Amino acid sequence: MPVHDRARGHDLAALRGLNTAVVLRALRQESPQTVSGLATTTGLSRPTVEALVEELAAQGWIAETDAPAAGRAPGRPARRFRFRAEAGHVVGIDIGLKKLVLLLARLDGEVVARRREEFPAGLSGGERIELLRVRLRRFLAQEGLGPDAVWSVGIGVPGMVDDTGRIRSVIVPDWTDLDLARRLADDVPCRVFVENDVNLAVLAEHWRGAAVLADDVACVLVGRRISCGLMIDGRLHRGRRGGAGELGILPQLGLDEAEKALAWDGERQPGESTSDALARAVRTGEPGALDVVDRYLAGVAPGIAALVLALDPELLVLSGALSPVGDPLGPLLTEHLRPLTLHVPPIAVSTLGREGVALGAVRRALDAVETQLPHQPGPLLPTALH
Repeated sequence: MPVHDRARGHDLAALRGLNTAVVLRALRQESPQTVSGLATTTGLSRPTVEALVEELAAQGWIAETDAPAAGRAPGRPARRFRFRAEAGHVVGIDIGLKKLVLLLARLDGEVVARRREEFPAGLSGGERIELLRVRLRRFLAQEGLGPDAVWSVGIGVPGMVDDTGRIRSVIVPDWTDLDLARRLADDVPCRVFVENDVNLAVLAEHWRGAAVLADDVACVLVGRRISCGLMIDGRLHRGRRGGAGELGILPQLGLDEAEKALAWDGERQPGESTSDALARAVRTGEPGALDVVDRYLAGVAPGIAALVLALDPELLVLSGALSPVGDPLGPLLTEHLRPLTLHVPPIAVSTLGREGVALGAVRRALDAVETQLPHQPGPLLPTALH
């Protein structure tokens, strides 16, 4: 075959792949659609869309639906197709010092199962890994799924994570230089993506939280540990070595002293953490509770002010253990920031609750799956992106 014919064949195959991805993504964004509707949406010709729809249906990405269209005109109904979100699943995980959160989601991001549990803070690094393995297998089994049904897994962990996925943790010392994805290779035969927990929190806020309409965002984890996830121009900013936003490492900011202000000796309900009890006390108006929060925010304000001056964010989101305090956090922090910064950006309090990091892990796992569109559906194998 002449060289120019081979090149032309390669170009045609690339164009077909691009068109296939365009049709599939159009159905992911809105389902069901007719062939005519897809042609209008994508700008492709009807014959091209017809051929691509048949190919995607044969691959298992889409399916014809019998659901009637609203206000359908008389006559033979047009064939309508939908994206098969149930074709696969991803898992989002948040494993911290004392808790494990697991979320199971379809390919459209709908969370279909969730589990949370507390565990002792004193577990070793190896014990944490074993707990994660056991709970993940049990979680999938309870949903009637085997490991092969999971296409991708995202995991949020405390501490720095470099661009290879290795944990450079100062939070769980046993996990320093740990390749957690490799440790889980026998449990889930798909790609596992490990990321700093607050980085995943800012992804979740931008996807489904307080930062949906903002592209320059600082998401600050407030509580016993303070850290920050950064988004610039709608993209996660990790820094050269994954350490962007690690405010808590610098002792001169006084964040360790601020943490001591969170002491709360009020009543705690069964299973309630100190921060949860404090947040409840603020919401119910218990005397002194709001003063505790205010003293803490006064202590962390210099660190947050330095962040605001460096990044000049469009939005500041408060997440983490103190986010259940709710609306009072914004005005209190604003007053402490005013004398320290050129201006105070809008401040929002996360409403994603305890699932924020795990939800960001779901988003990370979905992003990875999207890189294989429109190839044959199935788990994103560990070598697929190498």
